[in-house]
Amino acid sequence: MNKSLKIKIFTRSANIELYTYSKKLTGNKFPKVRLCNTTADGYFYEMLSDLECDVAINIDEDAFLIDEDALMDLVNYVVENNYVNAGMPDGGMLQVRAFNPIITNPFFNVLNLKLIREKFSLGEIQNFDYAAHKDELIKKFPAELLAFKNNGFDYDNYEPFYPFFFWLAYNFKTLYLQGVEHNDGISTILYNHTGKPFLYHSWWSRVYNTDSYHHKRIQNLIHEAYALQGIPCKKSCVILLARKIEFAWQNFKIDWEHFWILGKGAWLYRHIKKSPMHYIRRIKELLFKKK
Repeated sequence: MNKSLKIKIFTRSANIELYTYSKKLTGNKFPKVRLCNTTADGYFYEMLSDLECDVAINIDEDAFLIDEDALMDLVNYVVENNYVNAGMPDGGMLQVRAFNPIITNPFFNVLNLKLIREKFSLGEIQNFDYAAHKDELIKKFPAELLAFKNNGFDYDNYEPFYPFFFWLAYNFKTLYLQGVEHNDGISTILYNHTGKPFLYHSWWSRVYNTDSYHHKRIQNLIHEAYALQGIPCKKSCVILLARKIEFAWQNFKIDWEHFWILGKGAWLYRHIKKSPMHYIRRIKELLFKKK
């Protein structure tokens, strides 16, 4: 691989605790960018706008690296063989996702931004006529992956990020990776192009702080990933405090949005009449509410 290529790791994140766990597993070779408050497809365009990056490694905050060397082998293979995208099909591979296999689910991708920029057009992506190109895209997809994994799929247009990946698959080469179900019955073990497992993806991160079953399952997966890398896994007080502060900030933004969008000023009038103790109690609730 060209050593002059600039590589960054990007993560779309809503949970500082999960992001901290995932980030530590990715080592220190490359700069890391945490993208917050982005749309389901908007963060890809943020990556493309970063001209200090040629190749993006996109890893969700609930995806945990278990083999850094296998990841780097994959990145090298993608670049050397002029692929623009590597990832797991969003259907036909696992029961947890039974949607369109032409799409690579964005819990993990290697994106060759340098090549993508040569043809990039936001207008073309937004106006991409999937129905008109559907048969051609199906023919380009490696059908043996669907034969190997007898799970459900549908050549649909299900998610808001689909047009971006349709456009990529139509204009460039996509490398489709295989995944298998972890023994917890939900998580995914992702393999690189040589068949080496290199990443765990837990799914259901949105209920990590509210559902005890998924919290425990994801924590077990995190501990397993750390053990495979030989890294001690400890939940620090700093992480817990950061989670509380971020949660409080998110609730503040929700209240502020309600004021501007729903309240039209009435919200402010009602709350000004309350005593200062109301706000003290509210801050304590946000900071110390158990999640």
